[in-house]
Amino acid sequence: MPREEPTTADSSVNTGADTTPVGTTAADTRDTTEVSTAADTRDATAVGAPDTTAADTAADIGADTPADAASSPHRANWWRMLGRDRAAAVAAVVLSLVVLVALFGRLVIGDRAQRQDLDSSLRPPSLGDGVYGLFGTDVLGRSVLARLIDAAATTLSVAVPAVLCSLLIGSALGLWAGYHGGRRESLAMRVADVILSFPSLLIAVVVLYVFSPSALNLVLILAVARIPVYLRTARAEAAELRSRLFVDAARTFGTPSRSIIYRHILPIALPTLLTVATLDFCFVMLTESSLSFLGIGIQPPDVSWGLMVAQGRQYLQTAWWITVLPGLAIVFTTVSATVLAAWVRMATDPAQRWRLTLPTKRRGASAAVPPELIP
Repeated sequence: MPREEPTTADSSVNTGADTTPVGTTAADTRDTTEVSTAADTRDATAVGAPDTTAADTAADIGADTPADAASSPHRANWWRMLGRDRAAAVAAVVLSLVVLVALFGRLVIGDRAQRQDLDSSLRPPSLGDGVYGLFGTDVLGRSVLARLIDAAATTLSVAVPAVLCSLLIGSALGLWAGYHGGRRESLAMRVADVILSFPSLLIAVVVLYVFSPSALNLVLILAVARIPVYLRTARAEAAELRSRLFVDAARTFGTPSRSIIYRHILPIALPTLLTVATLDFCFVMLTESSLSFLGIGIQPPDVSWGLMVAQGRQYLQTAWWITVLPGLAIVFTTVSATVLAAWVRMATDPAQRWRLTLPTKRRGASAAVPPELIP
């Protein structure tokens, strides 16, 4: 017999019978649909869509941590390199002690530096007179230790402002002249040549004889006398860097000259300028000591290390500690500043920083090539 074709109603019934189980209610169907939809949504989220909560959390965490994460290893690396170099570490400790004594020493000693006791005149260093008798007394019975502490603040109050003023003025003029070149460079260099043609010590002697000797006049004279040092150094750095590719690119994009000097040239020239400033600090401090020794620097009742040396030179054979101890303070401070300046110069130079990671015995001429470049 011929096969009968199923009708449309039968097909619908058969289809419904195949897809919907027997005894399944409408509520069950809706529940199944919701579960399937939720599962599909979770799968789609896991596969393609980002997790908004996790992303926001990561963003919140990352917004606070990059600076700390970048700076903490950098600071740790600097401290590690300083710890490996014993000479630089000792120099840093000595300078730190000098700075702390200069800042807070007067608060501790009070008027001990000016307190006179003629019965204790020219007593040698001993522990029997207490802490302030550790370095002995001078001809007026004043404690040499207390005067050393007081003189540290006076000496640094002259040397540090003089170096900072000459550094800021000389570097600004030098970078400006070296970047622009031409007449500006020639004018700046001629001014520097005029100042350098006179010995700084001679200028200080003449000016301080004409005007009254004081700490302010001493700072101004030393600052003006040392400006050419930074001007010539900054001019040479800027003249060499102005033809670099990154400076040409910044100029092509229309960056102002002031921004180019501040953002691109100054960061590269700054390590050299800071090294020069550290070495110049030693020169300024020695110059102040020399002027005070000649009697035209710091005047009593103020006291500086150079003035202490001058006041004790006539008692050098009978009371050596009055002159020798301030002289040792000058020597230790200047040598420490010189050693630390050499370390900072190497640490801030990316091409030489790798030397600080080597043992001290291998930092000579034999360590001319980084270890990773040795075949």
